[in-house]
Amino acid sequence: MTSIAVERGREARRTALRELHGWSEVEDRDAIRKTYHFADFNEAFGFMTRVAIMAEKLDHHPEWFNVWNRVEVTLSTHDAGGLTERDLKLAEIMDRIAG
Repeated sequence: MTSIAVERGREARRTALRELHGWSEVEDRDAIRKTYHFADFNEAFGFMTRVAIMAEKLDHHPEWFNVWNRVEVTLSTHDAGGLTERDLKLAEIMDRIAG
């Protein structure tokens, strides 16, 4: 049987993920991921630059991969061993920056 606290935590997580457009859970680890598409490399790199500035302020940095107009992002808090509020906050910031 699952404890009430654990179940509430799972429900809070599901609710938070529903509020993040386009983010999904990573199957093989405690993380979330999203792929952003831009018009060209300049837009993709500009997005990454703006996110990097905010991530540095939060002292929380994404795992990401960029090819031309695509930026693939994975968020997880390594020192906590998985997804935390810091990841959800950075995901919201990234979505806001991407427009």
